[in-house]
Formats: sequence, structure tokens, C-alpha cells
Amino acid sequence: MKKVTLGKTGLKVSRVGIGGIPIQRPPINEAIKVIHRALDLDINLIDTSIGYGDSELRIGQALKGRRDQAIIATKGSWRGAQATAATIEGSLQRLQVDQIDLWQFHNIPTPTEWDRFIADGGSLDAAHKAQDQGKILHLGFSTHNLDVALLGVESGLFETVQFPFDFISDEAAPRLIPLTEKHNVGFIGMKPFAGGNITDARLAIGWLLGYPTVVPDPGVERVQEVEEIVDIVNHPPRLDEADLQQIDAIKDELGKRFCRQCLYCMPCPHGVNIWMTNITRKMHRLWPEEEFFKIIAEPLKSAESCVGCGECEAKCPYGLPIREMIQDSLTYYRQLQEAQR
Repeated sequence: MKKVTLGKTGLKVSRVGIGGIPIQRPPINEAIKVIHRALDLDINLIDTSIGYGDSELRIGQALKGRRDQAIIATKGSWRGAQATAATIEGSLQRLQVDQIDLWQFHNIPTPTEWDRFIADGGSLDAAHKAQDQGKILHLGFSTHNLDVALLGVESGLFETVQFPFDFISDEAAPRLIPLTEKHNVGFIGMKPFAGGNITDARLAIGWLLGYPTVVPDPGVERVQEVEEIVDIVNHPPRLDEADLQQIDAIKDELGKRFCRQCLYCMPCPHGVNIWMTNITRKMHRLWPEEEFFKIIAEPLKSAESCVGCGECEAKCPYGLPIREMIQDSLTYYRQLQEAQR
């Protein structure tokens, strides 16, 4: 597979990587087969997080005897020096490695939190100490908030940024991608299938291949998915007018109710965890059932406090019908609960 340089890290990574959330879903022996097949097909970038259930454990087991074939990217806490140091140590143990190739601060949500994050004596200092000790090689960050992504790239503090990018969530194209190219910051494109909302791999990956400096990391849980993605990358499709019309139709259908997790709607004056509520369906697609119910229970309980005031909709930059989406998520969740009984 074609390799590209991941910004100023200098790492030569495969044109696509694989993401570590869905790898929790299959039995562990099947998950290991998926990772092995990716390595066999020359995918070397494997992205995960200490927050993705047992994803790191599974990847660690799969990489036994094959560590030299993989570039490991994982993520952890930015909420203080102690938390950062602890998550780095935890990742090293779960992955069963001595060094992490790319360690990323996980999901910095807002510019206000960014200011807290970069304060002296905090997370950054702990990460730099881990670098000095040889525990991590390179530093990056992830976010769903475009303003934070722009701040992080311009700051000069990081070698990579991970941000949602697909043909529904294409907000990175006008400003963020050119900025990463200007500053030589590697761009890892998370959620290339829009969290499972895009089902046509040819369209999803084919569209992304039009951005040569973006490295997508689709989440996979089956060998067949890996093989299909690699075939598309190795034989890039030429998207014709009919393909572009289909993309526009999918955008028109999904984009009107698609939460980007940017958090501009927050905080809710009535305590509703709006963004988590509105990714309920996506979470159910991606996470194992048991983990899904653990994660989503509290946000859905908070959603019952929604009074329909509409303040969130006034703040949403995408004009989403958030109040309707909250109620739809509640209905969907209650149906799942009923089916479990």
C-alpha cells in the first residue's frame, strides 16, 4: 500500500489506518484476525484510545510478534498532569509495548477547555516528560470542535491533529486542511464513514482519497471490511457525475440530522447532555451492547429533563432540529431497553 508522511512526525504511514472502536465488538479471536489482516495488507497505522473499552488490550495481543509492523497511535486524558501520566502508563501496559509512536490528547472540546489544557504545570508538561523518558515519540491531539482544531494547529505545539472528516462532515476542507498543510501538521481523518452513517465504502473512501494529506482511520470489525477498504485504496475509483449526485443525495438525507459533536450547543440550562444524547444511534452501532448501555445511560437520563426551550438550536452552527433529535434518541433508547427485557 502507498505510504505517506504524517506531517512533521516524519512517520511513513499507510494511506489509510484503522480505528479502534468497533474492534471491541467481535469475539477477541476474530478481532485479532482483523488486525493481522490489516497488517498483512500493509496497513500500519492503528489508532485507538485508553477510553475505547478493551480496544488497547486487543490490539496489544494482536501485535505480539508483529510490533515492528505497526505505528501505534493512541489517546488519553488532558485533564491535568497526573491524569495524563496515568493514561500514558495505562496505555503502555494495555498495549504491552515500551513505546507509543503517537500519543494524542483525547477530544479537547472547547476553546475554554483548550486554555485550561495548555496551562503551565499541566498535561502538556506531563506528556513532554513522557517523551523525554522515551515512552512516547510524537504528540498530537483530537477534537470535534473546529475552533479548537484551528487553535491547536496554529499553536505549534503538536505534530498531528485528529478531526472528523467525511463527505457529510466536511467542515475541515476550507480552513483546517490548508492550515495543517501550511504548518506541516499531520491530519488523521476520524469517522470517514460518519460513524457508520455512510454505508458505501467506495464513495466514502473514494471521496477522501481526493485529499492527499488526510489519512483516514476507518473503524473496522470484520476482515472483509479491511479487504474492501484496501482494495479501494489500491485501485482508487474515479468518482463520476452519478457518484457525486449520490453523495449529494446522502448529504441531503443525513446532514440535516447529523450531530458533529462540536459541543457548540452546550451547556444546556436544564442539564441535558445534548451531544451524547444525539449520538445514541451511532454509539449503538459502534460499541458492544454492554458498554453502550453503560456509557449512554446517564446522558439519556439527563435528556428526560429537556423542556424544549430551543436554546441549543439557536447555538447550533448546522441548524439541526436538536429538540426533535433528543426525543428521537429517547424513543430509540427506550425501544432498546424494552427489547432487552
